[in-house]
Amino acid sequence: MMVCSCNLITDKDIKEVITSLLDEDCWQLIVPGKVYHAMQKRGRCCGCFPNVVDLIVRTTEEYHAARESQGDDVVVFIERLKTFGAEQKTAIIERRQRMAQIA
Repeated sequence: MMVCSCNLITDKDIKEVITSLLDEDCWQLIVPGKVYHAMQKRGRCCGCFPNVVDLIVRTTEEYHAARESQGDDVVVFIERLKTFGAEQKTAIIERRQRMAQIA
């Protein structure tokens, strides 16, 4: 199935990249930008990114299920994404506050 019509990328291409990234470090946080960078592509209109996120979540879950990881070792992927987003939002707010103090 075609996921990104701007770059002509299929779901199979994206799944292969995600699996290779997980083979390098199975607990790393994978985001669409990292997937596209690994394929030496760029998001153009970025309309495909929600679908890429869904593929990342599904492929990561399947990868860990196939490895039969211990329940204690499995990190809930969505929770990591939420934590990452919250950390980024906090960093942006802090930068804005510092800039407001300078100005």
